[in-house]
Amino acid sequence: MRTYYVGMDVHRASIVMVVLNGAGKIVMQLVIETGAERVRSFLKQLRGKVYVTFEEGTQANWLHEVVRPLVTEVVVCDPRHNKLMQSGNKSDRVDAQKLAELLRNGSLKAVYHGGHGVRTLKELVRSYDCLVSDTTRVMNRLKAIFRGRAIACKGHDIYRPDRRGQWLEKLKEPGAKQRAGFLYAQLAALKPLRHEAKQVMVKEVRRQAAYSWLMSVPKLGAVSVAQLIAVVGTPHRFRSKRQFWPYVGLAVVTRSTADHELVEGVLRRSKRPVATRGLNRNHNHLLKRVFKNAASSACHSGPFKAGYDARVAQGMDPSLARLTIARQLAATALAIWKRGEQFNPERMKQQAA
Repeated sequence: MRTYYVGMDVHRASIVMVVLNGAGKIVMQLVIETGAERVRSFLKQLRGKVYVTFEEGTQANWLHEVVRPLVTEVVVCDPRHNKLMQSGNKSDRVDAQKLAELLRNGSLKAVYHGGHGVRTLKELVRSYDCLVSDTTRVMNRLKAIFRGRAIACKGHDIYRPDRRGQWLEKLKEPGAKQRAGFLYAQLAALKPLRHEAKQVMVKEVRRQAAYSWLMSVPKLGAVSVAQLIAVVGTPHRFRSKRQFWPYVGLAVVTRSTADHELVEGVLRRSKRPVATRGLNRNHNHLLKRVFKNAASSACHSGPFKAGYDARVAQGMDPSLARLTIARQLAATALAIWKRGEQFNPERMKQQAA
């Protein structure tokens, strides 16, 4: 049976395709219009085992749904890991050929594209996060106007609707006063939308079976659980906490060299300590924020407080102790989600013992 490796360089108007055979030889190159029917008609012509790859982007979601039923395997790859793409000449055809070669060599890092069970929740979480970001941006811009004129505006008093007139009177410049008025109007429109988006998101996440299990984890609220379920989709993507920690940005990056040394004619592993280089940078920023915020609260109350206090008492830096609690929270959430059960503090005590 013939084997084909198809690399796609996807753009808004066109898709450049390069097809390699099992020996790595180019057997076909073409450019088609970006559209589901054109992609389907081309892939149906290939007989045998067909492996397809393209980079994650704005077109990746719908293209994955179109391609997946027609081929043996489709890999939506992470462009940040494709270092070969940065060397040599660059064009649509060259990029598609390099993607096909990386696919054939098994050198691509896939981006997860799961089922449709949480698609509605994903969209609602994105809407809520965008509204929170927009609201924060407007609030920062509003304070920047007053700070730029040496007007103290500490706290949240500046955002109160009933104090809007008092704050505007402090601005003597007509242009700045008008701009601040527009920002106040924008903020007044965003806050009700953000509240409504939050209610709809929480209502949707309560339909998920994992909601009650994850809500039992200390310091994880409804919003955090919604974001966790929407981003992860299924906990079975990760074999263990060792794969989950890098995804949420809680894995420690280590560096070592010359790991072995010659001692009396025998090769032995070096006793040189492994150097640490902080946490991994390539991660999901939303989930890292979820577990960092939960850890900050868990260090002051709840079943994780004792572990935090013990580490600080032993001389550990408080920031490293909080990191340890965040890793424990992430591991706990993953474990009870997989098992489908409520959080049990007694299990924590048994593991600690």
